[in-house]
Amino acid sequence: MKSMTGFGKAVRETKKYQIEIEIKSVNQRFLDIQIRSPKILNFIENEIRQLIKQYLSRGRVEVFINLAYVGKNQKQLFIDWDLIDELVSKLKGGFEQRYGDQDHLEIGRLIERLVMNEDFVMVEEKTEDDLNELSELVTATAREALAEIEKSRQSEGLALTSVLQQNSEEFKQTLANLTRFFSLYEQEYQEKYQKKLEEFLGTVVDEQRLLTELAILLERGDIHEELDRLVIHIQKLDSLVAATYPVGRELDFLIQEMNREVNTIGSKSNVIEIKTQVVQLKTTLEKIREQIQNIE
Repeated sequence: MKSMTGFGKAVRETKKYQIEIEIKSVNQRFLDIQIRSPKILNFIENEIRQLIKQYLSRGRVEVFINLAYVGKNQKQLFIDWDLIDELVSKLKGGFEQRYGDQDHLEIGRLIERLVMNEDFVMVEEKTEDDLNELSELVTATAREALAEIEKSRQSEGLALTSVLQQNSEEFKQTLANLTRFFSLYEQEYQEKYQKKLEEFLGTVVDEQRLLTELAILLERGDIHEELDRLVIHIQKLDSLVAATYPVGRELDFLIQEMNREVNTIGSKSNVIEIKTQVVQLKTTLEKIREQIQNIE
């Protein structure tokens, strides 16, 4: 069992390039991948998405890819003059409208800093070999970062496993108490009912008739089936917590079913001891529900 929260980072370098990749993940119902990378690496984003899906099945995943050039890497610059012209025009107009006639030298320096952004000035790789080298480097670095985030998610998953096992034992103990109270209630109710019938009729009541009448009266308050199903559910919970595959969705559905059974027991019984145990069961299930929100 793994958590959906994790972090992984990896850095790789060749004679030409250095790639740094950070991957962060948090809990989310479905898999949502967000990649931020230099434009020159846009061609490989889909491959990175497919790679992530091999490792992660749920959660919001943010990927940050940084590219640096090292050594004597010869490169050509591609400048998006149309975009720069549009930016300069809007900046000048905005400055004059907001601040009046300002020092154009200062405006120019600001524009100079802005256009250093790779959205305006970027490396234009011409050869297929360069693209292949970048692709292999990014993929290898991503695999390394994903291996790190896997370790992180597994480590937190172990901590969650321990907490859920404690919650499971707490639930079992409360369920055992509830079952015991219900058994005592059945026996006590049967004795009281038999005594009242004998007092009313002035004679000993046939046991079979008593059981038949009692069964009718107790039918609405019978919780045997709910108790049996809860025993099965808690066993299933234990097996899922020990699983090595993604179990978050199964656990979520299972807790809903367990809540439904507990609510039914609460609605069927007016015995204070049983209702007290029902409240405790709900409290434990809420603890479990909060924990499984972060399970893959």
